[in-house]
Amino acid sequence: MAQIIKVLKGTKDILPQDVDMWQFVEEKAQKIFGAYGFKEIRTPIIEVTDLFSRGVGDTTDIVNKEMYTFEKSERSITLRPENTAGVVRSYIENGMARLSAPVKLWYKGPMFRYERPQAGRQRQFHQVGVEMFGIKQPAADAEVIMSAVDFLKSIGLNDLEVEINSLGCPKCRAEFKEKLKSVLRPYLNDLCEDCQNRYEKNPLRLLDCKVEDCQKIYSKPEIQKVIMSDFLCDECREHYTELKSYLDAMGVKYSENKLLVRGLDYYTRTVFEIKSNNLGSQNAVCGGGRYDGLVSQLGGEDTPAVGFAMGMERLISLLPEKNSKKLDGYIVSNNTQEAFKLAQELRNQGCSVEFDLANKKFTKQLEKASKVAQKALILGEDEISNGQVSVKNLETGEQIVVDRKNLKL
Repeated sequence: MAQIIKVLKGTKDILPQDVDMWQFVEEKAQKIFGAYGFKEIRTPIIEVTDLFSRGVGDTTDIVNKEMYTFEKSERSITLRPENTAGVVRSYIENGMARLSAPVKLWYKGPMFRYERPQAGRQRQFHQVGVEMFGIKQPAADAEVIMSAVDFLKSIGLNDLEVEINSLGCPKCRAEFKEKLKSVLRPYLNDLCEDCQNRYEKNPLRLLDCKVEDCQKIYSKPEIQKVIMSDFLCDECREHYTELKSYLDAMGVKYSENKLLVRGLDYYTRTVFEIKSNNLGSQNAVCGGGRYDGLVSQLGGEDTPAVGFAMGMERLISLLPEKNSKKLDGYIVSNNTQEAFKLAQELRNQGCSVEFDLANKKFTKQLEKASKVAQKALILGEDEISNGQVSVKNLETGEQIVVDRKNLKL
C-alpha cells in the first residue's frame, strides 16, 4: 500500500461540515463592510518580496523569520504574510488615487507565515480586513474601529475590549525613541537578541516584546516614566483627543494602552486592538491603525490611510457550532430516471435537491433524507403515473400530495 500523504504542519483542511461557519463569517463581512461603503478587493497570493521588506519593515519578525520566500526566474517571490502592503500596491498600480476620497476597500483570504502553530494560529491562516485611503482626519480612524466592532457584534461576539494608543508622527516620535534608547542603554546586554537588534533599527518595537526578562526591564520605574510620557506633538495630540471624542460619542468602550505598538513598522499615530475575553493570553481578534507614510514609501503619492485585519480562524474558534445547512429536498424513489428529471426541475427553480444515485431501498433513502434535507420528496409508481409527488416535512412529519407541475419548495 502506498504511503499516505498528510497535510503540512501548520495547515488545515476546511471540511464540508465546517464551511457553513466560514461562509457565515464571510457573508457578515460583506454585509457590514458594505454598509460602510467598503468594496471588496482580491489581490494575488504571491507578490514581489521587496513589497513586504519595504512595506512591512525589515526589523519585523514577519520579514526576518516568518515569510515563505522562493526564487523563480531570478526574481524573489513571497507568499503574502499580510495584505495591507498588497492592497497599497494595488491602490498605487491601478491609479485609485484619482478616485474621490475616501477609497474604501475590504478583503478576505489566506496569508502565510512560518511560525509555531497554536490555537487559532496556523502557517496558512485567513484574514478579513479593511483599508481606507485619502482621509487624514480622525473621523476615518473612528469609522474603521466602529466597522470592526459592528462586524464582531454581527457574528455574535459581544465580550469585546478596544485598546487604543497613539504612536505619534515621525517628527515627535524621533525624540521619544532617543529617550527610550537612553534609559535602556544600561540594560542593553540583558535584553533578548531580538530586542538588541531592534534597539538601533526600531526601538519602539522593543515595547512589543513578550519575553518575560525583557518585560521586567521595561517595567522599571525610570523606563516606565519614559514609556508613559506624553511625547506627542500638538497636531498628533489633537488627532488622538479627537479620535477619543468620536469613540465616546459612538458609545465605544475603550481603554488606553501606552505599550500598544503593533508588530508592523508602517503604523503612525493611531493603533488599536480589539480583544476577546474568551481567548486567554493571546486574546486579540483584531489589530490595526493608521499608516500615513506607507503609500509614498511604496512609490505612490503621499496618502493618509487607516485599516485593520482579523484572523478568521480565531474568530471562528470563538463562535458556537452551527448546524450544517440542509437541502431543500431529497427525492426518495426507485425510478432513478424520474428522480433525476425531478431533481433538475427543482434545481432550475433554485432549490437544493439530491436523489439516491445508488438506487438503495426506500427505507435507506428515507433515513438519509431525514439527515440531510428539510423535506422528503417521495416519487413512487403511483406518484409517477398520476403526475404527483408526496412531500413529507421531515421536521413536523406532515405529508401531503401535490401535482408535480405545481411543486414548490
